[in-house]
Amino acid sequence: MSKVAKGLNKKGTVKKSLLSQIKKNKLAYGLIAPALIAMFVVHLVPIVSGIWMSFLKLNQFTLKKFLRAPFIGLQNYWTVLFDPTSTIRSGFIDALRNTAIFSVICSFLVIGIGLLLAILLNRKFRFQGLARTLLMTPWVVPSFVVGLLWGFMWQQDGVINKLLVDIFHFLPEGPYWLTGPKVLIAIIIPTIWRTVPFVMLMLLAGLQQIPVDYYEAAEIDGANSWQQFRSITLPLLRSVLSIQILNGIINYIYSFNIVAMMFGHGAGFPGKYGDLLMTNINRNSFQIWQFGPGAAATVIVMICVLGLVALWYKVFQDDLVVND
Repeated sequence: MSKVAKGLNKKGTVKKSLLSQIKKNKLAYGLIAPALIAMFVVHLVPIVSGIWMSFLKLNQFTLKKFLRAPFIGLQNYWTVLFDPTSTIRSGFIDALRNTAIFSVICSFLVIGIGLLLAILLNRKFRFQGLARTLLMTPWVVPSFVVGLLWGFMWQQDGVINKLLVDIFHFLPEGPYWLTGPKVLIAIIIPTIWRTVPFVMLMLLAGLQQIPVDYYEAAEIDGANSWQQFRSITLPLLRSVLSIQILNGIINYIYSFNIVAMMFGHGAGFPGKYGDLLMTNINRNSFQIWQFGPGAAATVIVMICVLGLVALWYKVFQDDLVVND
């Protein structure tokens, strides 16, 4: 077999070595080099340091030694995952369950509501620009401000209970939203409220890239609105939807600001029904000085997220292929 034949891939194109690509596009690689170096310093170094910390006995007594603290192997992981006497383990399991429920509900509702609003805003109507601007307002508000505002609104004598009880009479009395099983609802709703505008904007941009001719041809063939949505809109939005799903998975698992500010203005505890992974890890690491188990819990979360990303890539890999 000739050298040319060996260098052909399945598509019949000659494989280019990385070195030849760098030589050919040296200006481009030179321009992105500072960004790559910055990403290495900002991302890779803390990740490696965090993984190493998860193998150390790092607490308030050994903090001065930091990365030279006593090495204890996998003991921190055992404490987080399996030690029945550890309060960190019970809290971590509760937070893991709450985060899973929180992420699934937010993912479905944000994508559904965002797609519905995008379809509505893609139509021509009076004050269309004003409607788009108003719907984008929640996304402009910083997440910690959202947590503070909704924390006040969920109070026993707050706006939510006044609307539900005094004005619309949906409930006989105002429930306690910030304690007990209803806490997760109080976290999910403001998260959806703030996240929907961004997803709506991305889906709206995707809708505007779909040629109108497709819908006109489908209408001539007798397709109704649902058939057009199922056969044209969804398939052509699949790539945009896939990115939003991935973005949502990562953001919901790492949610912190809204919950932290809603309960105790950054230092509160939402209880076992509302504690999420990030608030749990932050509290165990910086309030009770368990930096080693906190680092181990962070690594566990990172591995879970990487697994979900790999699953996402397996499902949506065909939508990420860019044809040359």
